[in-house]
Amino acid sequence: MKAIQTNEAPAAIGPYSQGITVNNMFFSSGQIPLTSQGTLVDGDVKTQTHQVFKNLQAVLKEAGASLETVIKSTVFIKNMDDFTAVNEVYGEYFKNHKPARSCVEVSRLPKDVLVEIEVIALVK
Repeated sequence: MKAIQTNEAPAAIGPYSQGITVNNMFFSSGQIPLTSQGTLVDGDVKTQTHQVFKNLQAVLKEAGASLETVIKSTVFIKNMDDFTAVNEVYGEYFKNHKPARSCVEVSRLPKDVLVEIEVIALVK
């Protein structure tokens, strides 16, 4: 088991790692729209979702994985009315490869963001 840490994604805001690799599997912590410097990205749910994917790509890369090796994602959104907008951005990152996914509306996310995404991926 190995903890993943990269300065290309925001540091954990609690007692957890950005992700963990176990054998050939990578499990990310939920990524929210913070920059690598820890600044919250202003903007609508699409802008926030793009930042979340930037963070996911950074931790996946550090783990030796990529969006192409993601096998499962979980999307947490503050408002199910944003489902279509989040899907539009999500589809830009998962064009041909479409991992299994769950999407749930939650009452509140850390720092009151609009979206959080976590992934499970195969390590190359």
